[in-house]
Amino acid sequence: MWHAAIVEQIGDAGPAVRVGVTRLTPVPRVVSHNAAMHQLRSPLQAQIVQWLVAPGDTVYAGDVVVILEAMKMEHEVRALADGRVLELLFAPGDLVGDDEVLLISEHVAKIPRGLEAESIQGDLVIPEPGELPRADLQRLLDRQAFTADASRPEAMAKRHAQGLRSARENLAELCDPGSFIEYGTLAVAAQRSRRSEEDLIQNTPADGMVTGIGSVNGRQVVAMSYDATVLAGTQGMRNHQKTDRMLGLALQNKLPVVLFAEGGGGRPGDVDMPIVAGLHVATFASYARLNGQVPVVGIVAGRCFAGNAALLGCSDVIIATKNSNIGMGGPAMVEGGGLGVFKPEQIGPSAVQHGNGVIDILVDDEAAAVAAARHYLSFFQGPQADFTAPPALALRDVVPENRLRVYDTRAALQGIADVGSLLELRTGFGQGIHTALARIEGRPVGLLANNPLHLGGAIDADAADKAARFMQLCNAHGLPLVSLVDTPGFMVGPDTEATAQVRHVSRLFIAAAHLRVPYLSVVLRKGYGLGAMAMTAGGFHSPLFTVAWPTGEFGAMGLEGAVRLGFRRELEAVPEGPERQALYDQLVAQQYDKGSAIHMATTLEIDAVIDPAETRVWLSRGLQAGRVGPAATQAMVDTW
Repeated sequence: MWHAAIVEQIGDAGPAVRVGVTRLTPVPRVVSHNAAMHQLRSPLQAQIVQWLVAPGDTVYAGDVVVILEAMKMEHEVRALADGRVLELLFAPGDLVGDDEVLLISEHVAKIPRGLEAESIQGDLVIPEPGELPRADLQRLLDRQAFTADASRPEAMAKRHAQGLRSARENLAELCDPGSFIEYGTLAVAAQRSRRSEEDLIQNTPADGMVTGIGSVNGRQVVAMSYDATVLAGTQGMRNHQKTDRMLGLALQNKLPVVLFAEGGGGRPGDVDMPIVAGLHVATFASYARLNGQVPVVGIVAGRCFAGNAALLGCSDVIIATKNSNIGMGGPAMVEGGGLGVFKPEQIGPSAVQHGNGVIDILVDDEAAAVAAARHYLSFFQGPQADFTAPPALALRDVVPENRLRVYDTRAALQGIADVGSLLELRTGFGQGIHTALARIEGRPVGLLANNPLHLGGAIDADAADKAARFMQLCNAHGLPLVSLVDTPGFMVGPDTEATAQVRHVSRLFIAAAHLRVPYLSVVLRKGYGLGAMAMTAGGFHSPLFTVAWPTGEFGAMGLEGAVRLGFRRELEAVPEGPERQALYDQLVAQQYDKGSAIHMATTLEIDAVIDPAETRVWLSRGLQAGRVGPAATQAMVDTW
């Protein structure tokens, strides 16, 4: 590093010096015996390295006059005033003492060359924009240019022709404008022993992995994207190192992580390191370690196989486009295992992965995926002051007056959530229960709702898995839970038991027993048996409150089944036909009246019966009263 000192002649009034890029050396003092003569003195004890002027030369303000060396560091000495050199008092290699005269010059009345292109602010001489960069900066700029999309027009054209965007285009849209800073930009594939440096720089920019920190909705996140245009998005030694670095920062600083996962698994061509299988890499364990610590979002468009899919699967939420394919092995691995020959689009298409619960949010394209990611992250970034409430009176018409008529409980979700805030998860899987993130008066919450359109709202294995996992997600990140109940109970029968129903539905009780967040329950219509208890955190008195709409009906089991079982003798005593049916209908009506919401409230089995239009008011007050407890240290053994 060179230090700069700029000397200005001011006669007998004392020294006045302006410093260039840095000012780390003593300021040289100018002693003038007459107004036309100048003496330039050494700012420190040093050795003359090089004179950049000779007697007779005209020196302009800002010119470097001489280079001095002290403690193995070179120092530039500049003069701000114009002058003509008369005499150099030392030769290169000579030692000079502090304050010794180095040069004698005479004044020249001329505008200093170059200063008209500079502005002086305080003690800094700041070049105007447009100046050519110095050589070392230019080398950096030239090197960085290879990492830009513009340096690979053919690859970008192919990418865009596929209807896909580049890694950097996705990250630019994910992060707030100008907020992304990239780590590991200059990395290349670990293949120097088999490829030239020029080849690696041109064809393996950033080693196929763009990593950095940016802000989303004004809050910092770690953002990473495999670059499928570089070595097919495979996982190499260097991009594993980059990923590990970012995951460590995320864990240490509690930063959410967004991963764009596209490409294959491990890359066999990285031969610079003597390894056999590379199974010692820490990336997968590091990514999994974030689970429950920070929100982790996985996004995929195109093909995501093997190692990329393993990371994706460890994410809290997976957002995928309709043209995506996700699989633990790509075509080459499948064929290599003797399992047949398949095209990439045949392995894990989005329709399959959405239906089985792998994909949480299915969208049309990458733009929608990025928008969904920003929306999802917003729920873990605190409350919002501004919100719009939906029309409260609309909730009165959600449940039909005919108690046997099905309806869509998503209308209740829309009527409870702030306008525009609802984000449903896993809509293709476990359709017996809806799960969604939303806000109520600006506060983020998790919403659960039985779905009468599927099995009459009965809870099967998939619905139980979906709900239990959603409860764990909200609990881990401190989001209160609101449950909208309308279920006849758990699904039963021989076919159901073949799905390990006992283990699956019990997950709801285990998850609820470990909650640290407020839980609020609203019974919309049916609240029967163990299924209703599971939907109310284990029992009607487990939530902060359990209230019902006037359409609520309750029982230890479904009313129809209870009548057939409990009144079998009475029914069999009546001849089969219209008379028995009339008795049956009468008994069901009696049980319905006995299990009505109002009757339940009189026995204090529920806390209140409320006007549906008052639901948001109740939930808002409950959320204000509830408290989020500390993160649990108690171990949990999931039943499935």
